[in-house]
Amino acid sequence: MKFYLRMVSLLIPVIVIGLLQSCNNEPPTDLAKESIIPKPVSVVATGESFSLTGATVIYVEGANEALMNVANQLSSGLSAITGFAPKVESTTGSPKEGNIYLVMGGADSKIGAEGYDLNITEDLVTLKANEAAGVYMGAQTLLQIVPAARAYAPNDRYRIAAGSVIDYPNYSWRGSMLDVARHFFTVEEVKRYIDMISYYKFNVLHLHLSDDQGWRIEIKSWPNLTAHGGSTEVGGGEGGFYTQEQYKDIVAYAASRYITVIPEIDLPGHINSALASYAELNSGIQVPFEGRFKGPVQTQGILDGKQKPTELYTGIEVGFSTLSLKKPSTFKFINDVIRELAEITPGPYLHIGGDEAHVTKKEDYIEFINRFTEIVKANNKKMIGWEEIAQANIDDNAIAQHWASEEYAQEAASKGAKIIMSPSKKVYLDMQYDSTSRLGLHWAAYIEVDDSYNWDPATRVEGIERNQIMGVESPLWSETIATMDDIEYLLFPRIIGVAEIGWTPVENRNWDEYKVRLANHGPKMKAKGIDFYRSSRVPWVD
Repeated sequence: MKFYLRMVSLLIPVIVIGLLQSCNNEPPTDLAKESIIPKPVSVVATGESFSLTGATVIYVEGANEALMNVANQLSSGLSAITGFAPKVESTTGSPKEGNIYLVMGGADSKIGAEGYDLNITEDLVTLKANEAAGVYMGAQTLLQIVPAARAYAPNDRYRIAAGSVIDYPNYSWRGSMLDVARHFFTVEEVKRYIDMISYYKFNVLHLHLSDDQGWRIEIKSWPNLTAHGGSTEVGGGEGGFYTQEQYKDIVAYAASRYITVIPEIDLPGHINSALASYAELNSGIQVPFEGRFKGPVQTQGILDGKQKPTELYTGIEVGFSTLSLKKPSTFKFINDVIRELAEITPGPYLHIGGDEAHVTKKEDYIEFINRFTEIVKANNKKMIGWEEIAQANIDDNAIAQHWASEEYAQEAASKGAKIIMSPSKKVYLDMQYDSTSRLGLHWAAYIEVDDSYNWDPATRVEGIERNQIMGVESPLWSETIATMDDIEYLLFPRIIGVAEIGWTPVENRNWDEYKVRLANHGPKMKAKGIDFYRSSRVPWVD
């Protein structure tokens, strides 16, 4: 008897410790404490949980093709976390308990096209929205609140905290720009970029497709743009380009994730790759220039009394190239490029650049932008340009992207143009975090994680009202980056904060609260294989 009593006394502490450890390993059941990014408008927790298992089915109301697409992506996302992929089935009746139910229609009108109503009970997960885009946005939230796979066996149940989430975006434009001109990135790399930003409810991908260092989109009427102009990049690498079919594939992939692709051809400056491809585009005029980086550049000129192409350029200087307003070939070129690009771009916008045209005479620049506006409009698109386009005769048919000059942004808004907020001192994500950063530049600023989060688009530029702002966009220029790891290091975690700026009302945002959610989000980035910067200003959770 004494032996048994002794054994029990020895086992009790072990059992207690085991129970405590088991409790510590249990996933949270308080939905309000989940680290959802962007922060939703409203979260109400019930203290219960839903059990996701290998038998869980994702039911889609009716046979809606768009909803089936979202359901299949949700299933793939759950599979990546849990190890099992729920079946996807359509239904016209009430779904059985223990499953997920996607519904389009019947949601509150105030949540708009991208908002959603997510209701999680012990028995059922119901995700309802007015449009498929909203169901997709809600699915990203659901994926964020599923516990990490590393804590459980693949065939175990995954307890999801129960409650309700009502959510919708603060701004309609939540964009990220990827520069594929300075360094080229493949179709698969661009698709990974799309996957990364769609998880945080971005809805715009702005592709910077041409610059002095490379031309990246096939224009069939001007084939040498890619054959020669696309053959190199910063540092002298081999460059590359997208065929029109590859570009359409990127656009379709983005659309399946409710992201609109905005193509940019930078005009009338940043154009050396075209000037190197076709001699007839050159002005034959020597142009003086003093650049930002004081690097060597080639100027346009003549050889033996004849026009000649410029040399391909592999440096990072800006502002030294220009088209000629008076040459007949210039507007044949521009019309052809915009026409072909419009034909393969289903979205409503084309971006014509317009920035840093330092060697273009002001009167010529204004005439260029005026004519670009008409050409884009003639191709049934709306023109976007960097803020310098404010100098021309723009109106509410144009959109100006603010990056540096408050005066130009104010002028554009005063002429009726809507504004996209991309202040270089806040959201140029190619800027270094600090002086020790292994990648990036710092001509605009050093931008730490809290710097990119702590600002409000509605008060950024004096005199520009909230209703004049379409939203926010974070550019990633690629002078110093050449791989996906490079992209991820500069992008993450700053882009997550930009996502919250675009989605979450400013009154619901607070750095001290956000940095805790971001810290808890670290394991999710690690699980996705994202090479993110571990800022010392965030109390990371491993």
